[in-house]
Amino acid sequence: VQLQAYGGGLVQAGGSLKLSCASSKSIFNTNRMGWYRLAPGKQREMVAYITSGGDTNYADSVKGRFTISTDNSKNTVYLQMNSLKPEDTAVYYCNAVWPGRISWGQGTQVTVSS
Repeated sequence: VQLQAYGGGLVQAGGSLKLSCASSKSIFNTNRMGWYRLAPGKQREMVAYITSGGDTNYADSVKGRFTISTDNSKNTVYLQMNSLKPEDTAVYYCNAVWPGRISWGQGTQVTVSS
């Protein structure tokens, strides 16, 4: 299974970006899908995830600013990021959890300038 993440880029503080992660396999049977990030000198951090039932969970640092969603018809998970801050700068990775299997996408760089 391949996950293709895209949508990163350079944005000024206060701006917005929308990340997308397309799966080569149907995401209908995933347990959950999520976004993680890795910033220089920091440990990987869970940013947000969404379960098959539509429940969502966010890191405290992004609550109220980021929104995760899925489109089963496009086998895609999204991360809408608003009010971006320089501390959001990181490589963002998507993942998908199926019964007995976890897949990761390649990272997409998000850089927020002050």
